[in-house]
Amino acid sequence: MKSSSLPRLLCVACLALASALARSAPPPDNVDVHYKDPQHFSEARRSFGTHLIDADAYLKPLQAYIAQRASRILAPGQRLDIEVTDVDRAGEYEPWRGPRFQDVRIIKDTYPPRIDLNFTLYGADGKVLREGHRQLRDPAFLSNTSSVHQDPLRYEKSLIDRWLRKGAGKL
Repeated sequence: MKSSSLPRLLCVACLALASALARSAPPPDNVDVHYKDPQHFSEARRSFGTHLIDADAYLKPLQAYIAQRASRILAPGQRLDIEVTDVDRAGEYEPWRGPRFQDVRIIKDTYPPRIDLNFTLYGADGKVLREGHRQLRDPAFLSNTSSVHQDPLRYEKSLIDRWLRKGAGKL
């Protein structure tokens, strides 16, 4: 083994461990994330033939990620309900590239990620503090995303992080 490949191997191992820990963490009790008609999502409409997409492979991890991240911005006693109404993951399949590329998702700036959602933020007293609809977009997603290249949801998670970074008062 080359000495230059050891840091890369350690990085991959750390990412795998972090991912496993995130999956095993119990969902927060102050955030409810659910999907409205996921079979009608933009991503699901592309699921056919050789491009059959396992919705659970991206919806469950995305749901857990949103809940974990959102719970961090809430004040004690606050509760957040999020209804995701559409997901269109970054990239597209380009079958015209030939049979060797039929299962390859091509990521380029003309195929940005999109997430649409509705949210309601409740105060500790149960009253609605904020509610609304958001269309999360990032046309410069290739420039604005972290360097964690092994995560297949890195672009979608970046959209969520950008939205939540403002804090609960500015959702």
